[in-house]
Amino acid sequence: MSRFSSVTTRVTRRKLLTTAIATGAGAMAAPLVLPSRLFGADAPSNRLNVAAVGTGGRSRALMMEILGQGENLVALCDVDQRQLANTRQALAGKVEGGDRALEKARLYEDYRKLLDAEKSLDAVVIAVGSRWHAPISVRAMQAGKHVYCEKPLVRTIAEARELTELTPRCKVATQMGTQGVSSRAFRRSVEIIQAGVLGPIERVYLWSDYCGKFPPSHDRPAGEDPLPEGLNWDFWLGPCAWRPFKARVYMPGCIATQNWLDLCNGMLSGQGAHTFQLPVRALKLNAPVRVTAELPEPVKETYVSQGCFRFEYAARDGLPPVTLWWGDGGKYPPAEITDGVKSVRGQLPNTGCLFVGQRGQLYTDGWGVAGIMKLDGDPQWRGVLNHEAVQELPLSVPRLSHDNHMQEWFDACKGGPATYNDFQVGARVSEAYLPGILALRLGRPIEWDNAQMQVPGAPEAERWIQNHYRTKWLT
Repeated sequence: MSRFSSVTTRVTRRKLLTTAIATGAGAMAAPLVLPSRLFGADAPSNRLNVAAVGTGGRSRALMMEILGQGENLVALCDVDQRQLANTRQALAGKVEGGDRALEKARLYEDYRKLLDAEKSLDAVVIAVGSRWHAPISVRAMQAGKHVYCEKPLVRTIAEARELTELTPRCKVATQMGTQGVSSRAFRRSVEIIQAGVLGPIERVYLWSDYCGKFPPSHDRPAGEDPLPEGLNWDFWLGPCAWRPFKARVYMPGCIATQNWLDLCNGMLSGQGAHTFQLPVRALKLNAPVRVTAELPEPVKETYVSQGCFRFEYAARDGLPPVTLWWGDGGKYPPAEITDGVKSVRGQLPNTGCLFVGQRGQLYTDGWGVAGIMKLDGDPQWRGVLNHEAVQELPLSVPRLSHDNHMQEWFDACKGGPATYNDFQVGARVSEAYLPGILALRLGRPIEWDNAQMQVPGAPEAERWIQNHYRTKWLT
């Protein structure tokens, strides 16, 4: 039985920016109605039987991929019957043959019953609140199903350790939904940095402001509102502590849910799952040794209005120590650091990742896609795919013929190469930023003991490191 079943587990997209000129790639406009099987026809015997857990906006985009690539969407699951009822209407006419497939798909409220009942099921796509990501993923993997899960993959460091250990044992194809990693620009940026083209990396700056500044951290409102018909609120909360329902407070939409620290971990986790990908891979980062969080106001039940963190990573694999800075809610790096990017873009993009090396700089958007670089002495910035200094640089990271994140997972489900962004990688990326949440909630700089999974001198942090689940909806 999974360790997720115990009350306390103890263990020691949204969009890809198409600024393709900067990366040297051509832009492509998607058709209004997607043709069935975008990348060629599969024989019926080679089509996957896929279930979608969660039927909101992000899940519907993934359903279009499932149907558009010719796989069988056999079941839908949601604790909100309104979402289930609206899905068919929302996707009507969007994918060739999709209306008929959606009519045939079986409907469930309970993911456990779905996994038990669907005997021919091959794979599960999970796009629900992040409090549910790890528990449902674990259950599906232990049932022998391939799993695609949206980001952020985990809510706690304990969940990250669980998936790190479980993924190789289950021998199923897994993929975290950070789509930028499948682009040629992302993978080329990894190669450029690891080859030392920029020289030793001294600092990395990450930022995300596409949602703007959030309200100051606050507690939940008093009182309780009537439940909407069709919503199983207790099941929606799932492993998290019960709280009264309040309309337009926790839902609808992932941004509403994301800011509640007990349900998610704010923008650091919501966008950090994307933007930390490139530094973790290119610089071989693990967990930080020290984290400092600036507090614009006292931390209550929600994320702060502006997140600002300094992560310090130790030397590893022959690479020197490095400092990484994260800002959100309008917190940007110092102007003198980003003037070069602004000179190319006209203004500083609202998401970004900037590597500062001894011989040059490399910038990408928050998804790692729109990569540009400038070496010392260069007259201008150039795309990472066409800069003359990297034309002879060998390809060391696997490439896709299609740059399609979900197609890579489908191929892996059918016996192809393992995905580039499996759950072991997703868990490692999560551990690179989650200690920041501990610094935020403790309200002071922390040292992080990664081996012992603890903040020395702060036993109270255990409640945010480990899993303290309600088991009602897990067993």
